[in-house]
Amino acid sequence: MPVAVRELELDLDAFEGPFDLLLSLVLREELPLQEVDLAEIVIAFVEHLAGKGELDLDACGEFLILISALLELKARAMFPDEEAELAELEPEEAAEELARRLAEYRRAKEVAHWLRDRLDERRDLHFRAGPAPLAPRPERRLAQQDPEKLVAALRLLAVEPPEPSTAHMALRFPPVGQFLDRWRSLLRRRSRFDFDQEVEGLSRVEVAVAFLALLELRKQNEIAIAQVAPFASIRISRPDAERSLSWKISGTPPARSA
Repeated sequence: MPVAVRELELDLDAFEGPFDLLLSLVLREELPLQEVDLAEIVIAFVEHLAGKGELDLDACGEFLILISALLELKARAMFPDEEAELAELEPEEAAEELARRLAEYRRAKEVAHWLRDRLDERRDLHFRAGPAPLAPRPERRLAQQDPEKLVAALRLLAVEPPEPSTAHMALRFPPVGQFLDRWRSLLRRRSRFDFDQEVEGLSRVEVAVAFLALLELRKQNEIAIAQVAPFASIRISRPDAERSLSWKISGTPPARSA
């Protein structure tokens, strides 16, 4: 018998002493089990575990087996004539009693299956180990606080927050005229230039505005635009320089009006 069960001292109306002595007296039939309050024994065992401050699973299992055996013995002692009563039943009454017991057995079996299904569903769950339910819970005490610091913190929380700025989300488009002047100045100094090289290092918005300026100059027939393949470099030149280059490559002079 585990130590926790052996050390259990009982103070009942019909018995006073250790639990193992009570078991010996009951088994030798020197103490009628009907006079023993088994509920008081369970309460005494729970209080004993709470006083130790730790949960002894071996002792709990052994105690459950012993107290279950005592409950069965006490129940049989309280109804000694049950088998004799069953033998005196008529066939129809015995059949009804059998049907009642089979119904109770069926309900117990369904409950057992339900419990096993719940156990299978939660088999992979692991619970964090913690103190026993009856262990005293420590009280959390706050350290001494400075009221002035608390007031200062509350004042900071009460200040209205600043309005959020959306300036970083606004797109600033440079004027198209800025790039018009730039491309015209380049074509006065050079006959042609490469668009990708000239816009290198600019932002995507500035590149888009620079390209719009090219389209405006092409619309006014101030420039010629050439690209040998999709996504290739865009070449910008003066219209007269582009016609001269085409004549040199093809060998056909440019057409002149009569």
